[in-house]
Amino acid sequence: MGHQEQMGHMEGMGHHDEMAIGEPGDAAKVEETIVVSMRETDDGAMTFEPSRIEVRAGETVRLAITNDGETEHEFVMDGTDEIQEHKALMEQSPEMAHADPNAVRLQPGESGEIVWTFGEAGQFEFACLIPGHYESGMHGPLVVSGK
Repeated sequence: MGHQEQMGHMEGMGHHDEMAIGEPGDAAKVEETIVVSMRETDDGAMTFEPSRIEVRAGETVRLAITNDGETEHEFVMDGTDEIQEHKALMEQSPEMAHADPNAVRLQPGESGEIVWTFGEAGQFEFACLIPGHYESGMHGPLVVSGK
């Protein structure tokens, strides 16, 4: 194997090229928009509203995400194992920037969106992986039902 082939092989290792949860979607094909709010509560908890997301396999969805809180938050969706792995990395490097299409990080008052075509049916998770936020309640189930 030549040097360039080896590099190409290695580059593909850590990327989310093929995710069970699906892939970035075409905004022209959006079938549903789900509005997601991230915020803190008066009792110190951190929440997503809605606290559970349900979509259909093959559906293209726009997740319109707003940080209605007073601190920085992020929305990351993936398999539960991948979320826990990513969470551990974030604890080591809290300022780690995300360039992943399945994540958006927002300052207070900011809005962003993820357009996503969901893949196979299954149980996934969405979460804020900024250290301490997951433990404060910022995570929930993302259920992909069959077509």
